[in-house]
Amino acid sequence: MQSTEEKINKDKRISIWEPGVLLLGIALAALSAAICMQIMGQLGTAPNTSLIGAVLIMIFTRIPLASAKRFKNLERQNYVLSMASSAGFAAANCGFVAIATMIILGKNDLIIPVAVGALIGSMVTVFIMGKVFDSKIFPAKGAWPMGQAVATTIQAGDEGGKKGFQLLQGLVIGMAASFLGIPAAGIGIAFIANMVTMAALAVGIILRGFSASLFNGFDIGQSNIAQGVMIGAGIVALVQIIMAVSKGDKTRSKARDNETEEYTVSILQTKRTLAGSVGLFSIGAVILAALTGIFSDMSVGMSIAWVVFASAASLITMVLVGTASMHSGWAPAFAVVAICLTAGMLIGFPPIPLAALVGYIGSVGLPLADTGIGLKAGWIIRGRGADKERERYGRSQQIIIKQFGVIVGIAMSLLFGIVLIGNDVIPPMSIFYANAIGEAVNQALLLELMLWAIPGAALQAIFGNKSVGLMFATGLLINNPVFGITLMASVVLRRIIGIKHMSVRGPGLIAGDGLFGFGLNIFRVFF
Repeated sequence: MQSTEEKINKDKRISIWEPGVLLLGIALAALSAAICMQIMGQLGTAPNTSLIGAVLIMIFTRIPLASAKRFKNLERQNYVLSMASSAGFAAANCGFVAIATMIILGKNDLIIPVAVGALIGSMVTVFIMGKVFDSKIFPAKGAWPMGQAVATTIQAGDEGGKKGFQLLQGLVIGMAASFLGIPAAGIGIAFIANMVTMAALAVGIILRGFSASLFNGFDIGQSNIAQGVMIGAGIVALVQIIMAVSKGDKTRSKARDNETEEYTVSILQTKRTLAGSVGLFSIGAVILAALTGIFSDMSVGMSIAWVVFASAASLITMVLVGTASMHSGWAPAFAVVAICLTAGMLIGFPPIPLAALVGYIGSVGLPLADTGIGLKAGWIIRGRGADKERERYGRSQQIIIKQFGVIVGIAMSLLFGIVLIGNDVIPPMSIFYANAIGEAVNQALLLELMLWAIPGAALQAIFGNKSVGLMFATGLLINNPVFGITLMASVVLRRIIGIKHMSVRGPGLIAGDGLFGFGLNIFRVFF
């Protein structure tokens, strides 16, 4: 027998324009942006605030106030979490990094223009993901481990009972394991994502971590092997996606309705969106170039090349980072942007156009991954697509509120980013970008990248759409051998016991690990 509240949760279309939703969303978004920028400047990474927000909002709904009771509705909770997460990533990874890079290069007059560029890149990306989520390239049924973790956390917290207890078990064990240095999130992800993909990620991490012992002192981390493998795997992955979009299912001509039943976004719609994204990214690049005045640093031909490269690199970054996040929960945005920076240096773009370029491209990958995570959580909460009209409506509402989150995040980066930088709280990747821009790229580097691109391309081609090559390359970029061993052991354990006992505990482990890491980061920053 369903309660009245359960029926409302199921049947009523919840709008983001409800005053309570927007007000709470803006408050959490501003807080999320401020915290994420502080942690990014101190530690070089921004936490996934969706999971932290999920736990906080569960606590909020238990306050004996009428306004708090309204947020027992899971759709409202997910809207607020979507806005907070969007603001956190936009502020820390997009606006703050772009602003800091310009300040390091002594171009304080370009702070507002690059912030506008980050705003455009982020908003375009959120819009595009809203159009291609639940398509053949980004299916709603894809793993999206972090999205599953968010949805399971708020659902189990709402239901209580056995599921609530299992979630609590996962949370406690996750926090305890994280305290002991055991990456509990890796265990949780291993029980959600594809096993072959996770095994490839684990092998890459283990090879990176133990390369010095395995190869007579040779450290993969001190070479460009990972970047080369990523380039090869990325090129093949991009080709595979293009082929999937252009050809569609081989049986599509015989049964066109099958595509509609499987996805809410058709192959034709996906084609149009991706083609349109190139135009949107190009317009954004032109606006950024006009605001920064960088066209005056280059010839007409080089200026055209810069716009073309910026739009193409944005599309590639968006697809690769989104694919990695969908399969593994890991979004290698920094690595992909670093590769694009290297390519831009090889083309011969001047320093300031390069700095504007990395700020723009860097505002694309993580907002797309974050949007996919939020939409996956919403898809689960709304009944896994059983009611297509309800799903389309809820998805459109999420995209709008995520755009609000981006605006809040970039505004916060302008308001507080300069203050943080003035206190020597600077994102490490901004320092990397600024230093790299001043270096010369030689022929030896290009040859090394091309050599190691071959095995990356081969792995990606052999295993097809499981993104094994891409995940192996991602693993080679992660210097955490304990995480690799834990991940591989978890894959083996999953093979033995299955996923039944971990369907709720697994997301709990991820959330517990995230909560402990979040708290520890806050402690390190302020104490």
